[in-house]
Amino acid sequence: MAIWDKLKTELDRAGKAAQNALDEGKVRLEAFRTRQLADKAAQALGYAVYRAKQSGAELDAETYARLSGTLATHETEATRLEQQLRDLGATPKRESEATEPPQASSAQASPPPADTAPPADIPSI
Repeated sequence: MAIWDKLKTELDRAGKAAQNALDEGKVRLEAFRTRQLADKAAQALGYAVYRAKQSGAELDAETYARLSGTLATHETEATRLEQQLRDLGATPKRESEATEPPQASSAQASPPPADTAPPADIPSI
């Protein structure tokens, strides 16, 4: 009967591994969707500011509070889900991390100077 016990143990282990993979996939998908919602909220905030500046006015405080609150909520949730992924042993990858090669630690990029003008195709606000 030792072979049946070993088979049962291996099947249980495979089942747990499959369940963990499914759980990780669910969290990864939820994190991705939440990150998309955060991006949409940031886009809506950017458009609102841009339209207000184009009309020569400032964005009213109520609209700013609503849009920035939505963005903050989605950012917080996405951060929580990404931490949950790290706790599960997986590393969440953003598109920029997946496509760019890692930089050496001695060659860290410095941020661009604050006084540079935006590219010609992007209007300044």
